[in-house]
Amino acid sequence: MRRAIFLDRDGVLNAALLDGQGGPLPPRLASELRILPGVPEACAALRAAGFLLIGCTNQPDIARGTTSRGFVDWVNAEVAVACGLDEMRLCPHDDADACHCRKPRPGMLTDAAAAHGVDLGRSWMVGDRYRDVEAGQAAGCRTLFIDLGYAERPPTSPPTAIAHSLAAGLPILLSGGHRCPSPLKPCV
Repeated sequence: MRRAIFLDRDGVLNAALLDGQGGPLPPRLASELRILPGVPEACAALRAAGFLLIGCTNQPDIARGTTSRGFVDWVNAEVAVACGLDEMRLCPHDDADACHCRKPRPGMLTDAAAAHGVDLGRSWMVGDRYRDVEAGQAAGCRTLFIDLGYAERPPTSPPTAIAHSLAAGLPILLSGGHRCPSPLKPCV
């Protein structure tokens, strides 16, 4: 079975915008899409180490009617190409839809694992929100929390490791999580 790195999109692969309360938002315009520094190189290193790279993104603005599915599909395609992803999975639902794919539920990860023959216990979920960490934990993955200091609650259970960017977390992912002295102390 294969190993995978499941990657949240906004805040991990591309820059997230901030709302007025310090919470993350996805790009709303093509001009706002910016791949984060070091991300293509980190993804290339993960691929070279034998990981499958799968993006997993919640995009509830589709269900809310504040952005189009076409625009989200365009952003997903741009990010997937720029980062060399094998696949980009999307949940277009909002919390009220109670779907199995909206993080913190693990459906995107478990569905992708079934489709690609992925061993979830040897895989990682990388995300910048509690939803990402909790989805990874529910799926049985190790988790890397990209702590960007959002004004929202932290993950309920400690992640496997913490970093401030995917590039900074790369040594953790490549070493299996053994370079971080404590899951409660950020690795930079």
